[in-house]
Amino acid sequence: MPTITDLRSRRDALSAQRSSGVARVSYDGKTVEYRSVVEIDRAIEALDREIAAAEGRRIVRQLRVTSTKGL
Repeated sequence: MPTITDLRSRRDALSAQRSSGVARVSYDGKTVEYRSVVEIDRAIEALDREIAAAEGRRIVRQLRVTSTKGL
């Protein structure tokens, strides 16, 4: 199982490559080629979930707001 440091370094590599427009990412001697920016975004989101789980926290994706008139 990867450590939090490993997960963060992979996420940093993905983020850097996403901003440069290159679809090929290398880390720890491995190279992964992505087909689109959307695929890179999904990989970043998956790593965010793994990092959050390893740190013992949850990522909130929905926020529901309710209100009343106070009557």
